[in-house]
Amino acid sequence: MTIVDYFIFGTYMLVVLGVGYYFYRKNETAEDYYVGGRNISAGHIGLSIVATDVGGGFSIGLGGLGYAMGLSGSWLLFTGLVGAWLSAVFIIPKIKLLDKKHGMMTYPDFLRHRYSPRVALVAAVISGIGYLGFTSGQILAGAKLMAGSVIKTAPFGMTDLQFSLYVIGVIIVGYTVLGGLKAVIYTDTIQWIILLSGLTFFGVPFALHEVGGLSGLKAALPDGHFNLTNISFIQFFNWFITIVPIWLVAMTLYQRMFATRNVKEAKRAWYIAGVFEYPIMAFIGVILGMFARVVVPGVDPEMGVPMLLKTVLPIGLTGIIVASYFSAIMSTADSCVIASSGNFVNDLLERSWLKNASRKRVMRWSMITTLIVGALAILIAGQFTTVLDAILYAYAFMVSGLFVPTLGAYFWKKGTAAGAFWGMILGGGVTLVLLIAGVEMPWQLDPTFYGIVISAIVFYIISIAKPDETENEVPEVLDA
Repeated sequence: MTIVDYFIFGTYMLVVLGVGYYFYRKNETAEDYYVGGRNISAGHIGLSIVATDVGGGFSIGLGGLGYAMGLSGSWLLFTGLVGAWLSAVFIIPKIKLLDKKHGMMTYPDFLRHRYSPRVALVAAVISGIGYLGFTSGQILAGAKLMAGSVIKTAPFGMTDLQFSLYVIGVIIVGYTVLGGLKAVIYTDTIQWIILLSGLTFFGVPFALHEVGGLSGLKAALPDGHFNLTNISFIQFFNWFITIVPIWLVAMTLYQRMFATRNVKEAKRAWYIAGVFEYPIMAFIGVILGMFARVVVPGVDPEMGVPMLLKTVLPIGLTGIIVASYFSAIMSTADSCVIASSGNFVNDLLERSWLKNASRKRVMRWSMITTLIVGALAILIAGQFTTVLDAILYAYAFMVSGLFVPTLGAYFWKKGTAAGAFWGMILGGGVTLVLLIAGVEMPWQLDPTFYGIVISAIVFYIISIAKPDETENEVPEVLDA
């Protein structure tokens, strides 16, 4: 990058931080901070969803998949399309009915109405911890981008990645503490349009020219990189079982459901998000990774796209595209930090220590909690080597504990609070133990699969054995 690129990059970051500060001045209540005043349009919500889900860690991770396996890596985001559209058809009409009546702010708020406060507490802990891990993946993605495209020589005897980790972590956490959900959503829209336009109209054409056109790309890569079957069924199934269910239990998505004006707007937003995930971003991401394998061979696959952009883009464009990538990562990270913070504040602190606190005090503790969550995420990010590992570990922990009881909350009348409680504890707990222990799973299935199976068995058996623990919101949910 030249001095012009650094100037553009720095100016862009200051503008984004300025937007965060603007909404910091506007936010007056926790409702403003966490659900954007419940009056945001479908277009903004849809682009914010895809920016949150794809714009950060998955953008870097997709490039890594394209580098390693070619077009078949795009199947990762096909699962996002499936999850988004299933949610639009089957989940949004039900949750918006409850939201209209009760004014919900978090995913555990729904479980509190359907099951019990105890179930909501467990869900809040699982979701809060899961999003803490997810945030770590975004910070690591930002650090890899910075190390690969911005840093020349790291100071203080640190490696480029270590220094980048701390710098990008401080930027992300600082912006997030200031912003709130409305700032996140509106900046997401702008950042996503700039990123997508930059990659499509500049990144891909310049990379194509660098490798000598399609013929040069094809000659330089293995044949398997150009078909959609260069993937095992087990790999696809593991992605599917880990990612599709997240659309049912993701706190970031529930916050956006609650931020929409009505059911029609919410469904439109989810359809928009699905199409942008697959095929649009899925193929742009992996194709850039394929270019990177030719232009910068022999590097960490997830460093390939940042180094590609640094190599092929002319003065000025490099700063814009790198800044856009950073902004997309920030958009994902701040959404995840706010999700985790919302779980801890709304579902834990406001139910105990802050129960009778003033709006101003709750708002202040929302920002303090966001700062603490962000700081922990920076520390955790240093424990992972790949972005996708951090993201999929967080997904696995949340999905295995929360998916089955949440599915039961929407569609199974006999599901009980006791069944949900123990299904969450044992499903999430088993998966966490398997991940930490590094146990090799039979048939190479992801630990998430076994956690979901255990959660389902426990949820079913206990619900059938104790049918009297279902609470008062069942008809509202099931009849919607």
